[in-house]
Amino acid sequence: MATIRWGIIGCGDVTEVKSGPAFYKARDSQLVAVMRRDAAKAADFARRHGVARWHTDADDIIKARDIDAVYIATRTDTHLEYALRCAAAGKPTYVEKPMAMDATECSLMRSAFAAAGVPLWVAYYRRALPRFVRVKELLESGAIGTPRVVRTTLRAPLPALPAGEPLPWRVDPAYGRGHFFEGACHALDLIDFLFGELSDVHGTAVNQAGAYPTPDLVTATYRLPGGVLGTGQWCYAADSAADVTEVTGSTGRLRYSTSKMDEPITLVTGGQEQRIPVPDPQHVQQPLVQSIVDELNGQGRCPSTGETAFRTAQVTDWILGPSPARTGGQSNH
Repeated sequence: MATIRWGIIGCGDVTEVKSGPAFYKARDSQLVAVMRRDAAKAADFARRHGVARWHTDADDIIKARDIDAVYIATRTDTHLEYALRCAAAGKPTYVEKPMAMDATECSLMRSAFAAAGVPLWVAYYRRALPRFVRVKELLESGAIGTPRVVRTTLRAPLPALPAGEPLPWRVDPAYGRGHFFEGACHALDLIDFLFGELSDVHGTAVNQAGAYPTPDLVTATYRLPGGVLGTGQWCYAADSAADVTEVTGSTGRLRYSTSKMDEPITLVTGGQEQRIPVPDPQHVQQPLVQSIVDELNGQGRCPSTGETAFRTAQVTDWILGPSPARTGGQSNH
C-alpha cells in the first residue's frame, strides 16, 4: 500500500481536532505540509502537529510534487477557486462542507474534476461515522419495519453578537448563507445517505429575530425513495437547544441526533425503548479520511463524493432559494 501524502489549504479551527490529525493518524497517510495566509498561525499549527513545513501561498501546496492529495479547509466562499486550481493541477481533492456556495458552483467543481480525471470528495464525514453506519444498518435490517416518515427538529438559542463588531462570516451574506446553510447540510446529506436522493423539495426561509441578515428559521418538506415523506424545521432563535431526527416505521421508531455526538441511538419497538450507544472517534473525520486513503490505494470507495455533495447543495438551494452572492440579496423559495 502506498503512503498518501497530504497538503492542507487553510489550517484553522476545523483542522485542530475534527480533521487535521486524521491525515497523519490514518493508515498509509502522511500530512506533508499546511498552508494559511497568516504565517505565524501556519507555523504554530505545523509545530504543534508535527508537520514538516508550512506555507502562506496555496500554490506551494497545489503544485508541490511531494503532495499527492489536497484538503481544502477554508471558508466556503473560497472553495470553488481553490478546487478549480487543484483540478487544473491534477490533484485529488477533499473539500470541507458545504461543498461550495450553491449548486451552480458545485456543478462547476464536479465538471472540472471529471475533465481532469481526478476524484473529488466532500467532508460530509457522518457518512463514515460508526454511529450513522449503525443507523443505516438498523433501517436496512427492518428494525422499525417499513419507514414511513422522517422528521428533523433543531432548536438553537440566538447567538450573542457584540455591538459594533463585524458579523461572523457564517451569517454575513458576503461570505456565508447562515447557520442553516453551514449546519443543516449535514442533516440533509445524512438523510440522502440513509434513504437515497431527496426529491419534491419545498422550503421556506425567513429571518424573524433580525439579529443578522441570513435566515434564522427554516422549514422544509421532501420525498424519499419508496414513498417515504420527510419534514424539517430549524430554528436558530429559540429558547433552548435540541437536535433530533425521528424515523417512524410500520413497526417502530428510530431517533438520532445529527450534531450531539454523544447522544445514543434510540430504538422503540413493541412499546420498549432501547438506547444504543455508539461512541464517535476522537477525530470525527478520520473514518472518512481513511476511506479516501483506501480508495486512492484501490481499496473500496469513499461514501461522500462530489456527486453526493452536489445533490445536497441542490436540496439546500431548493429550500433557501438562490445564493445571495448571485442575486445581490436574500431570496426565499
